[in-house]
Amino acid sequence: MRLDKYMAESTQCTRSESRDLIRSGRVSVNGAVCKHPERQVSELDDIRLDGRSSTHQDFVYLMLNKPEGVVSASTDRRDTTVVDLVQAAYPRRELFPAGRLDKTSTGFVLITDDGAFAHDILAPKRHVPKTYRVTLDTPLTPEMAQGFAAGVTLADGTRLSPAEVTALSADGRTVRVVLHQGVYHQIKRMFGVYGAGVNALHREAIGGVVLDDTLAPGQWRELTAGEVAQIAAR
Repeated sequence: MRLDKYMAESTQCTRSESRDLIRSGRVSVNGAVCKHPERQVSELDDIRLDGRSSTHQDFVYLMLNKPEGVVSASTDRRDTTVVDLVQAAYPRRELFPAGRLDKTSTGFVLITDDGAFAHDILAPKRHVPKTYRVTLDTPLTPEMAQGFAAGVTLADGTRLSPAEVTALSADGRTVRVVLHQGVYHQIKRMFGVYGAGVNALHREAIGGVVLDDTLAPGQWRELTAGEVAQIAAR
């Protein structure tokens, strides 16, 4: 089929948009940039958009290393969103973050257009664990660790599920936290119960899938089929 037709089907964009992608030099065929929408191609050709394989996908699942200052939303009138960082590669996809990180927090955000998948992994009954590296303004205490393990009761009376917290640094100010639920500003509010403040928060993993350490802040990649299955299997 024609290259522009192939790109329209694989990226779910219009034929006009696919021709623009091709003519702008963002598409390669078998390792060489191709700016000719009329070129004939087949499924056997290695066709890439911005260096990434372009094949038809029912859904997209992305691992993004969220930088500080970017908001976990699909759209925002004032700030750059996590979807803004990836949208150019998926011009016709209705992407959204499956779960959120605060604007000042960093790390693993899962972006997808699979609503059923996102609902499933965020459902309270699923308990997909999320792992964070946290920098505190005061050392971790045995009282905090015991309280997290038992389930912290927040200032408003909300009783949380048990969580794990372990020290990562000798001074006890850098810790790892594993949560099994998602409550607004949960980690900051949990430490706040003990008079501790959070200076930095970085999500390291969702389920058993760890943030790719080759991804610089703002960079992303598609999850492998195995990684998607690993998160969904929880």
